[in-house]
Amino acid sequence: MYAMFFVLFDLAAVAILQWGVSLKSTRVKLSSPTVGWGFVTKMWTDHNFVLVLNLLLWGIVYLALLMLINRFWIATPIFLAIAIIIAVVEHFKVQIRYEAVLPSDLNFLKADKSNLLSFMPPGAHWTIILASAIFVGIVIICYLLYRMDGRNGRLIRFDHIGLGITVRLLLILVPGMFFTVYTMQVSTVGSWAKSFATVMGDKPSMWDSVYDAQRNGPLVSFTRQLNPRIMDKPANYSEETMTALAQKYAAEADTINESRSANLTDSTVIYVLSESFSDPSRVPGLTVNKDSMPKIRAIKNSTTSGLMLSSGYGGGTANLEYMGLTGMSMANFDSSLTSPYQQLVPSEHWTPTINQMWGAASFSEAFHPYESSMYSRETNYQKFGFSHFYTLTGDGKGNDIIKYQDKIDESPYVSDEATYRSALEAISATDENQFIQIITMQNHMPYNDWYENNDFTATSSDPANPLDSDETKSIETYQKGASLTDEATAAFLDKLDKLDKPVTVVFYGDHLPGIYETASADTNNSLALHLTDYFIWSNKASTSAGEKIDDAAYSSPNFFVAQAAEHMNAKVSPYLAFLTQMHAKIAAMEPPVVNSIQGWDRIPEGQNIYLDANGQPMAEADFDEETKQLLADYRLIQYDITAGKNYLKSTGFMDLP
Repeated sequence: MYAMFFVLFDLAAVAILQWGVSLKSTRVKLSSPTVGWGFVTKMWTDHNFVLVLNLLLWGIVYLALLMLINRFWIATPIFLAIAIIIAVVEHFKVQIRYEAVLPSDLNFLKADKSNLLSFMPPGAHWTIILASAIFVGIVIICYLLYRMDGRNGRLIRFDHIGLGITVRLLLILVPGMFFTVYTMQVSTVGSWAKSFATVMGDKPSMWDSVYDAQRNGPLVSFTRQLNPRIMDKPANYSEETMTALAQKYAAEADTINESRSANLTDSTVIYVLSESFSDPSRVPGLTVNKDSMPKIRAIKNSTTSGLMLSSGYGGGTANLEYMGLTGMSMANFDSSLTSPYQQLVPSEHWTPTINQMWGAASFSEAFHPYESSMYSRETNYQKFGFSHFYTLTGDGKGNDIIKYQDKIDESPYVSDEATYRSALEAISATDENQFIQIITMQNHMPYNDWYENNDFTATSSDPANPLDSDETKSIETYQKGASLTDEATAAFLDKLDKLDKPVTVVFYGDHLPGIYETASADTNNSLALHLTDYFIWSNKASTSAGEKIDDAAYSSPNFFVAQAAEHMNAKVSPYLAFLTQMHAKIAAMEPPVVNSIQGWDRIPEGQNIYLDANGQPMAEADFDEETKQLLADYRLIQYDITAGKNYLKSTGFMDLP
């Protein structure tokens, strides 16, 4: 009888988890035909037994809990409560960010829990109430079965206590060892765990974490990412290869520098990562009553600017930030490495970043009006060489608290205007040139009608498919927030224009907010929902004021530093020379977050996203030999820095002339 109930409750846990990633309110319902009943029926239609694999893995967890407690009717509600909590978290994350729960998310447990609660979407309380009601029902059922059970749920009963304890320990340790070894090896091609998972029907689709969780089950998808690979070692990787590569791009840098007269570090360069900033009027199927960004639109028209291909939708800020600071691309990493800030940087021996070009650590500072621990930024920014990282929580010793923390109306986040004011004081306080990193927070989700006198409205362009009330409220709140960013950014640039020292600003939105449920339900809109706005602007004290470079229509953050150097007519290092050449051949590149659901004919499922200068997707099979060689060189460079032996470190590859 216990065995029968074990299977039933194990099935219930898997079903609950599958519900968490199978929302009808997102494009999830279109991305896989094998969710819901299909997750079960594909056993006999496709001979795919990934359901059994999920049951086995969850069964191990269930068995360990049963043996630990040795009371079936107490352990079972606890087991199902774990499944319900995870499913609710998955539900919220998929709804907001179109992203399943990842191992890197465990770092959020270290953050202030009250702040994490603010990340819940509108209407979240109804989901929590429903989940609580289901759990109460489970407790009642288990209590009734407990009263009917003559053993009162006791599983192991031996007259010899030592024998009973031994059996229980074995039933915890043996399955636990299997689970541990499986987790450690399932990401490794050729391992028994990988082969076993493949035979059972696991078909990794990690370019789209939600699709992967739907197709293979959240636990199977999650465990596959616990022991990530960084990159595959290129076949020709060696010290000799890297020395030759460094010499090759040193020569290219010399050629570029013959026609350039400025030095990058003779200016202050400011990177502004504007949280969730994008143009609402570009969202397909959305009609807005007025422009949310007239001032930034005017700025874009007067300087280097374009659209940025983002690897995220509704989230992924730290990955865009990482690419912007390092010049490396997420497209080159193994798909199991989903968050470099948490899975890679803390263990790296060499972390070359853009701010280090300014020399002494005192010449680079960062501002972020939120917790310093988010995405492990506090640790990473120290490693990157920032002298100060100003946040709400500071360094834990009362230092580096961001000065201005004003909020607007009922918004829970520090305004962009206050963040800019904090940064401007630091920039104005010295005549030295600096690198400044600003990560704003004002437009972070949720969007719960925070602002007074909000006259922005949004409606569906299709009367037959209207926006629901929660989506409308979120979009209209976001529009107002974007307009406040528009005003604050223009005012910030006006103040920088009055400084006597040259300043160049690289401004970009990291991703669209995850609020466009109607638009995201149509996979044809996928690319549009991964394009944000960016510009590179210089003040009047700069010789590059008003400059507009030719290849700026489309970009990705790994190319920003090379574009900034071109905009400023600044000399480049061998590394920047390489990025300049790479960007001339491929305008933008990101991991395959779009084509896995877009279905372009020439692009196979799982290929990275490459856009040409006109924003059109390109198939890797169509690349000319020069582009293929550049991509091969990019992988060699990135492998050497992140997973290899750092041969480039002693070659001057990163050094400006």
